[in-house]
Parts: sequence; C-alpha cells; structure tokens
Amino acid sequence: MEHQKKEEKSEEFKKIKDEIIEFLVNKYQNKYGRTLRELLARGKFPDGDLEEEYYKLFDEKSKKTDKKEELKEEEKQQKIDELTDTLKRLQAEFENYKKRIDKEKIEFVKYAQADMISQLLPVLDSFEIALKNTNDKEKFVEGIKIIYAQIYSVLEAEGLKPIKATGEKFDPYKHEVLMKQESEKPEETILEEFQKGYMLNDKVLRHSKVKISGK
Repeated sequence: MEHQKKEEKSEEFKKIKDEIIEFLVNKYQNKYGRTLRELLARGKFPDGDLEEEYYKLFDEKSKKTDKKEELKEEEKQQKIDELTDTLKRLQAEFENYKKRIDKEKIEFVKYAQADMISQLLPVLDSFEIALKNTNDKEKFVEGIKIIYAQIYSVLEAEGLKPIKATGEKFDPYKHEVLMKQESEKPEETILEEFQKGYMLNDKVLRHSKVKISGK
C-alpha cells in the first residue's frame, strides 16, 4: 500500500516538476535569493531534493483534503441527525394531533344534539301537563298550543323557517305540484297548500305540496 502511494506521488511529481521548482524558488527566495533559481536552471538542485519537498507538500495537501472531507462528513451526518430528530418530532406531534381530532370527533357526535335536546325538555314538561288535563278540553287544547309554540321556537332558533306558499308564484325548487286547477289567478299561482314545506337556513328540507292555477 505504501509502495503504491509512493509510485502515485512520483508520477504526480513528474507531471508537475516545473511547478514544484517554481514553488521552491518562491519558498526559499528570501533565504537564497537568485542563487536558487540559477542552481535549478543549471540542474544543480537534485531531483531527489525536489521530490522530497514535493512529498512533503503532497502529504500536507492530502492531510488537509482528508481533514476537509472528514469535516464535511461530520457536518453531513450532523445535518442528517438534526433532520431525523425534526422528522421524528413532527411525526409524534402529528400522531398526537390525530388522536386529539379523533377524540373531538367522537365527543362532537356524542353530544352534537345536546343543546337542542336541552331546549326540548320544557316541551316534554308541557306534554306531561297537557296529558294530566285530558278531562278538561279547554286546558288540553291550550296545552297543545303551548307545546306547538315551544317546538316551533326551538326549531326556528336552529334556522328552520316555513316556505311561503298560498298566493305565491310556483317555484319548482321549493314547491311540489300535486294538482292543477283553472282559476282567474295568473298562471302557476299557488291556490292551496296541502303540506307545509320547510327550509333550514338556505337549504330546502321539504318541498311544499301545493295546488296551482293552470290547465
């Protein structure tokens, strides 16, 4: 292995001998002045000495290169370790986030209707009172009216609203025609509502079933 390295150095030396000479001139010019260049020009400076100087330079250069490569590898590994740690942390955070979201979904489904049911409890109370007064017709009817008003109030608060029908112009997006009848009213005027339709905010929950003017 050592012999192979020496051969590599020798080959490299032969290729750049002139550069090595120039290097030595610059290196020793303060010490020897022009004498060194003259000696080299006359061949007085043995190739062996030149080669020895080159070997020193070659070894220093190799060590520096190896050290740089080693530092690069260390920096690269450090970066890989940092990125790996970051990835593991992000994965752990994402897993915790998923667990939290799943738990919140379960809780939401479980208690989604809690508010509405809570608002309907007074309606249940009114039903119980009305049923206790079945022998008194007026009180029973009054109880039913109260129950209706309570239910309607709860649903209205949730965004429920009735679809306008009688006297309105037929709207296929909101009304469903069950019958047509000749009339003095303009064509497709709603004459009668058989079943009330409802909307939840801007969405039709149930179409109004109607009779309209027409042939």
